[in-house]
Amino acid sequence: MADTQLNLIAGNWVAGESEIENRNPSDLSDLVGMFAQATGDQLEATLDQARQAQIEWAAYGLERKQAVLNAIGTEMMARAEELGRLLCREEGKPLAEGKGEVYRAGQFFTYYAAECLRQLGENADSVRDGVEIDVRREPVGIVAVISPWNFPTATASWKIAPALCYGNAVVWKPANITPASAVALAEIIERQDIPKGLFSLVMGSGRSIGQRLVESPKVDAITFTGSVPVGKGIATAAIQNLTKVQMEMGSKNALAVMDDADLDLAATLALGGAFGGTGQKCTASSRLVVHAAVHDAFVEKVIAGAKAMKVGHALEEGTQMGPVVSAQQLQENLDYVALGVSEGAELACGGARLEMPHDGFYMSPGVFLSTTNDMRINREEMFAPLTSVIKVHSYDEALATVNDTNFGLTSGIVTQSLARATHFRRNARTGVVTVNLPTAGTDYHVPFGGRGDSSYGPREQGKSASEFYTTVKTAYISAGAPA
Repeated sequence: MADTQLNLIAGNWVAGESEIENRNPSDLSDLVGMFAQATGDQLEATLDQARQAQIEWAAYGLERKQAVLNAIGTEMMARAEELGRLLCREEGKPLAEGKGEVYRAGQFFTYYAAECLRQLGENADSVRDGVEIDVRREPVGIVAVISPWNFPTATASWKIAPALCYGNAVVWKPANITPASAVALAEIIERQDIPKGLFSLVMGSGRSIGQRLVESPKVDAITFTGSVPVGKGIATAAIQNLTKVQMEMGSKNALAVMDDADLDLAATLALGGAFGGTGQKCTASSRLVVHAAVHDAFVEKVIAGAKAMKVGHALEEGTQMGPVVSAQQLQENLDYVALGVSEGAELACGGARLEMPHDGFYMSPGVFLSTTNDMRINREEMFAPLTSVIKVHSYDEALATVNDTNFGLTSGIVTQSLARATHFRRNARTGVVTVNLPTAGTDYHVPFGGRGDSSYGPREQGKSASEFYTTVKTAYISAGAPA
């Protein structure tokens, strides 16, 4: 039996009230490890310690903070192969994606290390003579980070890094499906020159630890990535304490393929966008809005590409798509396949469970044809390696279809027309828009977030992160009359 991995509570690694096992979705015989589940009392203790540690951390010099974040990021990038392999064992994405995720996560820390030195304020003259004004940002306090399983290292990092950069304490509750990546990152952070208890790892279920965390009056801000229903529950709990909230939730992203598109490029973008990460990402291209003039030719390329995609063990060379993360997720995916067929969609390929040499949660990438935008498979986030083709007859109809959703995270267009690209970029009602690129966008130095049911609160990443992780103070100073 594997040793139990512990929680980081008030600066100490401690056992919990119980433990869970973590198995490789590529091979269920592979036990990744056993992981402690925190108690409510442990959560309270770590919150109390975090308050004192945050005050101490906020008083650190800028270069001292910079050195801490830079050391975290540098180590993550240096260990991208090792940590990426661990990530893939528990989440199931192909090794290249896992290594890339860890490396990019390290870049978030090195970016915010630099931001430690760019915390510039503003000054102004008052409307009153002899009075000057100083405006600056200060830490918000204790930040609760609740991160998802699909990007267990990257999403957590783009929350933790700015929280530390701007002088806050962090209490992190990761998804219970991917605890190994969380422990690995926590070990790196805990070794740094930081006050005892500034950073905590509190593993446990959402119903117990997660709920108690978001209801706590000791928490000053909550940053969450996950589903819409859970997000709404967090917001309801947080408002009771007037806790600051930032949430990234669901999506139903569309890639519009126009009649002048480079179809080879369009198919490549669609395949990568729909099936990268096994479709388990908030930026997935789950709706392919295709002009009738190129519909048949485009569909032929996409179906051929989906059928040719190699599904396999995350760590095997040549794997293009790994398994689904869990038995529950696989069943939900198969239920959506059945739903789509019952709604009248044509399942052109895939969408079935696969029997593989290793016992795991494998599924073939699926493409629906003859769909309409009012079908549930085009309204609800499936989080699956499934995509739907919607035929349209004009650019205007394509744009209207793209915008006809309760979500608004990302959208993209494939076209050779500068006029169409410009119009789409200005009129697509999403937080992220791409032109002749996949429907993804997570560069660390620019804002990321959506509209509608996709996001709530200030944007993540780049300089925009300061809006959430800080609070503004305005000071008025009178120098008095000169002697």
